[in-house]
Amino acid sequence: MTISQLMERSGGRCELCAADHDLQSLLVPASSTEDADHSVLLCSHCQANLQQADVSQAAHWRCLNDSMWSQVPAVQVMAYRQLKHLVAQGELWAQDLLDMLYLDEATQAWADAGLPQTDEDDTSPTLDSNGARLQEGDAVTLIKDLEVKGAGFTAKRGTLVKGIRLTSNPLHIEGKINGVQIVLVAAYLKKA
Repeated sequence: MTISQLMERSGGRCELCAADHDLQSLLVPASSTEDADHSVLLCSHCQANLQQADVSQAAHWRCLNDSMWSQVPAVQVMAYRQLKHLVAQGELWAQDLLDMLYLDEATQAWADAGLPQTDEDDTSPTLDSNGARLQEGDAVTLIKDLEVKGAGFTAKRGTLVKGIRLTSNPLHIEGKINGVQIVLVAAYLKKA
């Protein structure tokens, strides 16, 4: 990658804030190759403050309102990642910008690849009455009679419910009884 290519592409300005001094090239993290298409030209202030927790710098990043519309995928990726960081810091205006930002599929994948990894499984597991972990698609048995309000029947103890679906609430599952899709309390179920 050559800085002259980046200077020509950016017009000699920082590709995030448009400053025209102390410019340096930066290879965008998680890039597939090391070339100008996968690099950005940034001022020293932007480089020093990328992904920093210092909220006093948040006003500087309002420049992303302009740079996020760049036609250069590397600039879009950097703007997206910095906006995600600002949202995590509680900057509501950054969420508004993120909601407007559109990235094509390949650029979105590149942008997401460079974000810090979080533990996706931070929810509590769904457990049956015996403490066994329930998974999507399991079969369960009712351990007590349950009145199904609105459907006009009582699901009897011992009824088998196949192919359950987990919900966002770890205390509940979804399943079909008598052809009716209902939400069931996991504490009243036993893994079959």
